Amino acid sequence: MARPEQVLVLEPQHELKFRGPFTDVVTATLKLTNPTDRNVCFKVKTTAPRRYCVRPNSGIIDAGNSVNVSVMLQPFDYDPNEKSKHKFMVQSMLAPFDMTDMEGVWKEAKPEELMDSKLRCSFEMPLENDKTHESESNKTVSSSTSVKTEHSVLPKSASASLDDGEVKKIMEECKRLQMEVQRLREENKQIREDDGLRKRKVTSMAAPHSSSMATTAMRDEGLSTRVLALCVLFFVIGVIIGKLAL
Repeated sequence: MARPEQVLVLEPQHELKFRGPFTDVVTATLKLTNPTDRNVCFKVKTTAPRRYCVRPNSGIIDAGNSVNVSVMLQPFDYDPNEKSKHKFMVQSMLAPFDMTDMEGVWKEAKPEELMDSKLRCSFEMPLENDKTHESESNKTVSSSTSVKTEHSVLPKSASASLDDGEVKKIMEECKRLQMEVQRLREENKQIREDDGLRKRKVTSMAAPHSSSMATTAMRDEGLSTRVLALCVLFFVIGVIIGKLAL
C-alpha cells in the first residue's frame, strides 16, 4: 500500500541551501506548516547526523500552526569540486486523539500511516564581488576603528611592552643622572668659591707690595732731592770760596 502524501507544507520544499564561508556554524531554516485540522507529529532525520545539529528535531504541530526548524551545519573544509550527498527527510503522521507518549506512538505507527518528504543539501560560497565588498567594508570599519583608538591604544601598548625589569633600570638610571648633576653643581660651586678666595688673597698681597713700592719710591725721591740740594749747596760754597780766594 502506498504511503499517503505529506500533509505538512515545507519551506523550502526540495533543497536546503547553506551559504559559506564554512569556517563557522552555518544555519539554514526549514519551516513546517500544518494546514490541516488535526495535530501532526513530525521528525527530522539526516544521512549525516554528525555534521548537523537540528533543533527541534521532533515534536507536534498543532492544527493551523507552523514550526521553524533550525538546521546547523558544523564547520568543515569546503571543497568546491565535491558535491554534497547529504539529505534530510521530514517524517510525519497524524497525532492520535488519545496520544500520551509520542515515542510510543512512533514505535507503534504503521507504515501506511507515515508520510515523508526528502530534501537535498547544497553548499554555496559567496561570489567574488560579494567577498570584495565584504572585505572592503571590513577594512573600512577596521580602519575607522583604528583611527579612533590610535591615540588611546598606542600609549597603552607602548607602556605594556616595557616589563618591570626595564622600568626599574630606567628609574635607577634617572636617579644616577640626577646624582651626577648634583655632584657637578657642587664641584662648580666649590671651584667658584676657591677662585674667589684666590682672588681675595692676591688682592690682599698686592696691596702691601704696592704701598711698600710707593714708600720706597717716595724715599728715593726724597733722597735724590737731598742729594741735589747738597750738590747745589756745595757748588754755591765752592763758588763763594773761589771768589774769596781771588
